[in-house]
Amino acid sequence: MLRRRADLQSLAYLVALPALLAWQWHHGFSWPLYLGALWLSVGVSVINHNHAHLPMWRLRALNRITDFVLTLAQGHPIFAFQPAHRANHHRHHHGPRDVARTYRFGGDSNHLWGYLVHPAHAVRVLYPLFLDHLACMRRRAPGVWRYYLLQYAALFALWAVLAAISPGKTLLYVLLPQLHGLHWLLATNYLQHAHADGHSRINFARNFEGAVNRCYFNIGLHTAHHLNPRTHWSELPRLHRTLRPLIDARLLEPGLLPYMARSLVLSPFLPRWRSRSLMHPPES
Repeated sequence: MLRRRADLQSLAYLVALPALLAWQWHHGFSWPLYLGALWLSVGVSVINHNHAHLPMWRLRALNRITDFVLTLAQGHPIFAFQPAHRANHHRHHHGPRDVARTYRFGGDSNHLWGYLVHPAHAVRVLYPLFLDHLACMRRRAPGVWRYYLLQYAALFALWAVLAAISPGKTLLYVLLPQLHGLHWLLATNYLQHAHADGHSRINFARNFEGAVNRCYFNIGLHTAHHLNPRTHWSELPRLHRTLRPLIDARLLEPGLLPYMARSLVLSPFLPRWRSRSLMHPPES
């Protein structure tokens, strides 16, 4: 019933994250387990993204159940990917009409402060898209609108029930991991696009080719994903190999963490490690 056997990894993450947090809720805080849960919360964000592009199951009912599982694990309804990601980011490829383009906020930058505040900037401009999409669905597809509201209701009910049991544990074991996953979901846009060329048909994204792809479902192969948004994540390495010769070498990184250390942390002290913007005038 899974669309690809590779999504057994996705299911393992979706089981492991609540299991680690529930164990600590009942038995007490553990740094190794909590750090593992934070690591998995990033994975759940990627699974949420992948499922929004190509549902995990061949059966509609299982996809609906997964929508709610991901909503509760992520801390935000999954429907948000439609107006903010698919209809905005993937349509405009980080171009001038992408409302959350990195160079919209404070200029065309690539530094630590820009990375840290990008999620706040993105939420400010993306939430109006969510509300407009809800209003549109209420007029045109009331059944879909009710389904979206049910996602919100399930999430608020989870928070309310757990907070009634223990507000402190809810903050530590539910809200903070959800916020951590949401931060990475939004901040990754900065890592993948800052100083890329928003006017280019191919050089609009940075690609990471290291271990991040084994851990997080090939999320680093971003150009291949942008150009093939309905392709299952397990197929992206093959597509990336085809596109790689066409991508500017400055947008090909061997690893995510070394890139972050070099570009965001050390570059203020070592100018040779600062990235340079690839932005060019719009192509004719």
